[in-house]
Amino acid sequence: MSQPIISHEVPRCLLTASQGFNDYDYCLPHLLDQDEEYKQYFIDARNKGRYVIMDNSLHELGEAYNNERLLYWVGELKPNEFIVPDVWMQGHMTAAQAKYWRQFEYPENTKIIAVIQGKDKNDAYLCANLLRNLGYDKLCVSYGATWYNDFFPHTNPDMGKALGRVRFVQGLLALEHLKDVNFHLLGCSIPQEFGWYDSNPRIVSIDTSNPVMAALEDIEYGDHGLDNKPKANMNDHFDLKFEEIEYGSVLYNINKFRKINGFRPYPEHTGSFINLVKNGI
Repeated sequence: MSQPIISHEVPRCLLTASQGFNDYDYCLPHLLDQDEEYKQYFIDARNKGRYVIMDNSLHELGEAYNNERLLYWVGELKPNEFIVPDVWMQGHMTAAQAKYWRQFEYPENTKIIAVIQGKDKNDAYLCANLLRNLGYDKLCVSYGATWYNDFFPHTNPDMGKALGRVRFVQGLLALEHLKDVNFHLLGCSIPQEFGWYDSNPRIVSIDTSNPVMAALEDIEYGDHGLDNKPKANMNDHFDLKFEEIEYGSVLYNINKFRKINGFRPYPEHTGSFINLVKNGI
């Protein structure tokens, strides 16, 4: 059974250790310029052949990172995939950005992918079609669009947002025009959402810091997942020291994340992860 590759963003002190439980590395380009250790980690990761997806940092900065620096880091890092800049909940502006970013030459093994945006579901479906017309065959779907709650009203807003995205993605998967498109799911409000896609093989990658953020807030996943999204984000915890983190909770949540969603466990990695911890990463 085909399953997506998964990456959980982590504080700086866990970058090397995260290779024990992440299928690939998810890179935030603004941190490459701001943090020497972060930059060196990703340079080393690519040199070792780690699979890297580079974001454009819209979620962290409120707008995509500087164009010149994005181009620089795509050329320097040569990520396997690069998420071109998008504009939050603006379909036509996002499509215009996606068109602009197709003019550049990229490293031979770098694939450019785009994010679906829109002010409502109709605008977002139109954006998806425009992106496909531009030649993009892998599209990203954010977890945070406010209209998901209108698409699937629920007394629990986090649950409604998750169910709204599921309904939206199901619609994308059913569109004939997008039949050759694969998808990346950006983040989540509640972790159990990923088990609601019936293991669709066209959902090929996921990134979310949810199990790590929950652990850092001393929240352990239940058998069903969580009822609400952890309030903290990586900006709050990126500088944590190794000794300030309870690794048992991090590992527990990551393992539970895979179990509740029906994903393969990571037993082949567990030993190496524990060795990294013992060696003082």
